This record gives sequence, C-alpha cells and structure tokens, in this order.
Amino acid sequence: MKIKRVILENFRGYREKTAIDFNDLTVLVGHNDVGKSTVLQALNLFFNEGSDVKIDKGDLNVQSDTKECTVTVVFSDLPEKVVLDDSSETALSEEYLLNKDGDLEVVKTFGGIKSKICIRAWHPTCPECCDLLQKKQNELQEIIKKSGILCEDMKSNPVMRKAIWAHFGEDRLQCKETDISVDKEDVKAVWEKLQSFLPVYSLFEADRENTDGDDAVQDPMKSAARQFLKNEEVRKQLDEIARNVCDRLQSVADRTVKALEEMDPKVAKGLKPVIPSVDKLKWEDVFKNVSVAGEDGVPLNKRGSGVRRLVLISFFKAEAERRQRNKNTGVIYAIEEPETSQHHANQLILAKALKKLSEAPDTQVVLTTHGNTMVKALGDTENVRLISDKEDGTKTVETVSDGLLGYPSLNEINYTAFGAITEEYHDELWGYLVEKDLLPEYEEGKETKPYERMKKGKVVTEQKTLSHYIRDRIHHPENKRNEFTDEELKQSVEKMREFIKAHRV
Repeated sequence: MKIKRVILENFRGYREKTAIDFNDLTVLVGHNDVGKSTVLQALNLFFNEGSDVKIDKGDLNVQSDTKECTVTVVFSDLPEKVVLDDSSETALSEEYLLNKDGDLEVVKTFGGIKSKICIRAWHPTCPECCDLLQKKQNELQEIIKKSGILCEDMKSNPVMRKAIWAHFGEDRLQCKETDISVDKEDVKAVWEKLQSFLPVYSLFEADRENTDGDDAVQDPMKSAARQFLKNEEVRKQLDEIARNVCDRLQSVADRTVKALEEMDPKVAKGLKPVIPSVDKLKWEDVFKNVSVAGEDGVPLNKRGSGVRRLVLISFFKAEAERRQRNKNTGVIYAIEEPETSQHHANQLILAKALKKLSEAPDTQVVLTTHGNTMVKALGDTENVRLISDKEDGTKTVETVSDGLLGYPSLNEINYTAFGAITEEYHDELWGYLVEKDLLPEYEEGKETKPYERMKKGKVVTEQKTLSHYIRDRIHHPENKRNEFTDEELKQSVEKMREFIKAHRV
C-alpha cells in the first residue's frame, strides 16, 4: 500500500481541510513556518501513535472552536484480498470499503483519550443494507431467511453480505460517502488485517540535537544495542547466562564460607555473598563502548556535523529497512531538510540517493527542504508541492504545473518557495520574452545604463536596459568591465515577472 493523498483538518496551522497529493517521491517546499514539517509529523501520529507519539493540545489549531483534529490518509496499491479468519476472504471493493475513486480512505480523529478510526467509503445507505458490516452472524442469517435470499454459505459473513447486497441490487443500495467506524464486528476484523498491509513510516526530524550529547550521534550502534537488548528472545538468553553465572558464583561463595568455618567459625558466621539479582543487571552498560570510528580511530561524535548527519540518515534508513523486513510491507522514508549541514557536493549526492531510493518497489520518500540546490537536484517538478499561507489564514498546497512561464520551472519554484533570485531564473524570464516576441515592448521606454565590450580591439560602450545589461553580463563572464549587484538582479527579475503576468494570454 502507498499513500496517494493526505488530508489535514484542524491540525496545527491547517484549519480547513487541506489535501496534499503524494507520489513515490514528494518534495514539500515553502517559507519557514508554513507547515511543511507539520505534514510529516501528522503522518507520524497517524502511523505510529503510541507512548512515544501522541496528540498534544498544541497540535490543535488555535483558531478552531472544536477540540478534535483529523488526519486522513488515502491509500492506493491495495491488497486484492483480505482474509478475515482461517476460512473467509473478501475484497475491499466487495465489502464497499473503498471510496468513489476505488482507494482506501482512512480517517483518524484525535483529541480524546484514544483516537477514533473510521473508513470513509462509497457505501450502501438504504435501511436494509447500510450496516451489514456491523451485524453479527446470526443477524445476517436472519436477514437472509426473512428476505428469502439464496446464499451458498450461511457460516461466512462475507458471503452472506455479498448475497444480501446482490439481492437488493446496485440501484437500491443508494451508495453515498459514509464514515464506517472500525470498532465493531467485521469492520474491526478488516481493519486489524489491513494494519498488517500498512507501510512502515519512519521520520527523520531536522531538529534532533545532532550534538555530542545525543546518544544517536554519539553512535547509532548504541541505539541499536538498546533495541536488540529489548528483544524478548535476546533477554531470555541473557537471563539464562546471568542465572548460570550467579549459580556458579553462589557455589564458589558456599565453598569459601565452608572452608572458612573449618578455620574460624566466628569469622565465617554471618558471611554471605552479595550477588545482584538477574532483573537488576544493566546489560546496556556492558555494551556502552560500542562505536563506529574511521580508519584513523576518530569516533563519530568528534566528526563534523555534516558527517554525523550523513551517518544518522544512513542509520535511519537501515532501521526503517529492518522494520520493513520484520513487517514484510512497504516503507515510507520521511526526512526533514536532508541538506542540513551538507556542502553543495554532498547535497547533490544525497538528492541522487534519495531519488533512486524512491524508485525502489514498495517505497515512498517524502522530504521537506529549504534548499534550492536540493529542489533542482531532485528534478521532476511533478514531485514538488508548494505550501503557502493565504490571506485568510488557511493553507494552499499547489502541485507545480505550468506556472508563470507556461512550463514547469524549478527556478520558478525556488523563487516562489524561497525567494531565490538566480541568474538561471533571470535567463528563463529573458528567454520567455524573446520566444513570445515581447522583448521590444518590454524594453520600450525603460532607463538604460552603459555596457562596455571589446569590438575589433577597441572598447565600445552601448546603452542597454538593466535586464539586457544583466543578460549580456551573464552570458559573457569574461567581460569584467560590467558588474551588477544582487539588488539589481532582483529588480530585473521582478520587473520581467510583472510584465509577463500582464501580457500572458
């Protein structure tokens, strides 16, 4: 199963229902504090709700009157059949548990002591068929007998439901969008089975300490050791070893006391060995010195922050894969700002690795980023989701398509998301004006500045508009006579954008 769409409502900054479409690779971009990380954390709550991940009062939108928020996940790539017990299997479509698009839509509502879960489906609403999934076996049998319905297996709930729905026919079922609680009867059984198909969701957060005091930074091996020591089978083996050692120590102590009694009974009286009980042993201390170090022996926590973060991301990936193998299902890697502490070359390597990772079977990668280098390196604009705030305080999430230039532009995405004004974007805007034959009109009446160039061994001065001046300087970096400032580049980009907006057809 894979995420097709996520819908947030009343969760932090997402007051109104806001949908985000997902691909195998999804890149969330936007200004600081716009809600990129919120999407990843909402998914963490959806998939991993428990002792370590739980709803907080601060997760509710402050402008909402309600005390609940919802995280809805729409799944595609569904299992063809779901086995409810040892003998009965059924399809989600046959149980009318899919939405109108044929996807599985799961809604989790948070705010109370325990989250409420329902499946939002295109489901029968006619009185005779609206709640068959909540009925017990004897109730289904009664409906069949009362209505004189032919049914081949009166002991199988899926078969009986199918027979009843078929008897009334599609026209009389009156299917509508319905929220079906997973708390009762076969819906509960279906949901319990479906959970085994849900992908493993692993979140790597940007604000983890990444300091020498962070256990995972000191060495991910320590974290791995703690996890292994929690394994029930490993604990049994260690306890057996501990009991064996304790028995032998007790035997040595008994022999020592006995020998002492033969020499001096008074001294031997009251002596007894002090041996810690098995349950008081701290096995973690035994492995406290496990580590990963380079060939020069320098430990991880003494390396640069960029190297530490790369190792942590690799450890995070390896752990997610281990969880995936144990569950035998898909995996979603969610990574906040992977470019943090990485120089340009490493950012390109990371982008390439993450993009390749997203192409693996049963795998999705979702990222947040503030880096225009990362956005451009990741490539396809169809994977980019631009998140921004509207004037009324609600969110807008755009799937990048044509944009201002009439085609998907990564430079334009970086301008819109981060305010990144680059020479490459200036070139694209200039090229648009040339292609659309708008350049003469754009330059008409604008102020000019002198541009110097060599012609036949002599310096020639020409008057050019600011945009023309910058364009020529970009394309002739060898000409050191002409320079422009960042402010001039920004001014030129914004003027071309304003003109293009006014003249788009």
